[in-house]
Amino acid sequence: MSLQRKEKGFTIIEVVLVLAIAGLIFLMVFIALPALQRNQRDTARKSDVGSVIAGVVAYTGNNRGTFPVKTAGTTSSLDGYIKDVSDNTTNVIVNTATGEQNITDTVAPDGVVVITQSSTCGDSASDKQALLKGTTRQFTVVTKLESGNGAYFCQNS
Repeated sequence: MSLQRKEKGFTIIEVVLVLAIAGLIFLMVFIALPALQRNQRDTARKSDVGSVIAGVVAYTGNNRGTFPVKTAGTTSSLDGYIKDVSDNTTNVIVNTATGEQNITDTVAPDGVVVITQSSTCGDSASDKQALLKGTTRQFTVVTKLESGNGAYFCQNS
């Protein structure tokens, strides 16, 4: 009678199976990661819109109802009022046009926020955000999001 010694350890099939499962898990994580990051940036931009609205309301309250004006393409008059804006918002500009219009060229996909006086949010499409005529005390804040085929996010004051 011969005794067989059984060696302890893993077979090559078991090792390959574990590596294949680990590879699938890593693949799923790397596929989902960009979408999660995109959604996180969009959430930060939506939060930035709220911060910009609060800054404009504080500015008009401290300046006797005067709306901020566009100064050489920047919002230097608002700089002290807009706080807690994330790195996802690169620029905040004041749109000098008022009333009904479409925001298309002024909002870039790189996180520009546009403030428009005397307007309210209208219909949003993937390539434009309609603004409707509002009162002189109303304003809108619009930014373009990454998800949803570049949909716009518009919020009334």
